[in-house]
Amino acid sequence: MEEARIATSHDDIPHVKPVSFIYHTKNIFIATDYKTRTLKNLKINPKVSVTIDIYQSGKHKAVCIQGKAKVLENGQEFQEIYKIFEKKFAWVRNEPWKENEAPFIKIIATNKTSWGIT
Repeated sequence: MEEARIATSHDDIPHVKPVSFIYHTKNIFIATDYKTRTLKNLKINPKVSVTIDIYQSGKHKAVCIQGKAKVLENGQEFQEIYKIFEKKFAWVRNEPWKENEAPFIKIIATNKTSWGIT
């Protein structure tokens, strides 16, 4: 199973949570809501880390990405990413949203460490 967690910080307190993501154009994209602690943190400090795991007993693989976050609320890139999320995730099809109703977080990598994944 493929899983991801995003880490942000506020007042020197780490905040980590599981997230749904896609990998597109060499970037990680994560859906979020306007009222989340993650989005509030990123508006103050755009530095972020994401860990993606593929766990199989005895064959654990993962990648840890550090970088900067950019918030996508509307526009062509938002629409393109939304279509990919909609195709991949049933929860998006079941509870659709429009531009400026919920943003995506684009993770622009500055550092990557991996094991079992190239």
